[in-house]
Amino acid sequence: MRDIPVADPGASYRAHMGQIDEAVGRVLKSGWYIMGREVQAFEEAFASFLGASHCTSTGSGTDALVLILRALGIGPGDAVVTVSHTAVATVAAIDLVGACPVLVDVDPVSFTMSTEHLAATLGAWSGAPIRAIIPVHLYGQPAELGPIMELAARYGAWVIEDCAQAHGATYRGRPVGTIGIAGVFSFYPTKNLGAFGDGGAVITSDSGLAQQCALVKQYGWRTRYVSEIPGMNTRLDEVQAAILRVKLEHLPGGNARRQAIASAYQNVSIGGVAHPGRLLDREHVFHQYVVQAEERDRLRSHLSAQKVGTAVLYPVPVHKQPGYAGRVKVGPGGLPATESICKRILSLPIYPEMTADDISQVISALSSFSV
Repeated sequence: MRDIPVADPGASYRAHMGQIDEAVGRVLKSGWYIMGREVQAFEEAFASFLGASHCTSTGSGTDALVLILRALGIGPGDAVVTVSHTAVATVAAIDLVGACPVLVDVDPVSFTMSTEHLAATLGAWSGAPIRAIIPVHLYGQPAELGPIMELAARYGAWVIEDCAQAHGATYRGRPVGTIGIAGVFSFYPTKNLGAFGDGGAVITSDSGLAQQCALVKQYGWRTRYVSEIPGMNTRLDEVQAAILRVKLEHLPGGNARRQAIASAYQNVSIGGVAHPGRLLDREHVFHQYVVQAEERDRLRSHLSAQKVGTAVLYPVPVHKQPGYAGRVKVGPGGLPATESICKRILSLPIYPEMTADDISQVISALSSFSV
């Protein structure tokens, strides 16, 4: 047996080493390291991959969320609805622009925004105007965008898709990130499309909004050194853009490999363990393969003894975290599904470079677990 990590970004480098080394060397030799040809080429390629008109790259996924919120004019005196079962970045970005995060529950099967709780929250809300809804396509599973878009239209809110874990996923045949007013992506190294540093992007087909994003992202400059509006500094560097151009070529194959690994796992019957749901109208790209186990900690210890790495994403909902507990509002009825699943969820190893032996080792370890 070998140690199998829950994710292995180094394996991605080794798989495409020649192309990546050539791309990095090309940038280093060019002498141009910020907002040059590589960034422009990646932005055009990623927008084309998704079928969108515009891509504005950023220094991180969190920055991308902040950027789109600022570009839409959302800030103090506004409210934004999202979920508590997410990476804290989703809520942190809302807080960073000065808006009030309003948190709704998730569906316990898909782990994404509950449309029933969203409807109840929007109907009962009497606080600051709700300007936007941010559904999170968590673990690579698209949220139920049809009803969310309908509710957003009814209440006059924008839909911003958090696609940080869902590069290449689709909802009813459409790529996530292209259904709301904008989609936000992260290129953190472990993502399905990951850089070897940090990075992010805003995707939109609204030309005016794309222009506003470009203005805000670099100090409000349209003319260099002259700020038309207050802006920020968030830039994807040329080296990361060059790496992402290489890795974008391999994203469809990588997603297909993740789906094949997920299918292999789903064929394993384990007492007291529920596999993730796969819904017919959505293409799940399995950034994470997340099971629910009644004896989660015992399963985790068992897998560790078999040299199989695991992770818990996320152990504490955002509304229970000390830094945000007093800075968020919770929808009516509380967040029972969110608080329940965080005690049972467990991520298993899944990345395209896993070998057949790796997969067999994970399956063997799972199969030998007994309640």
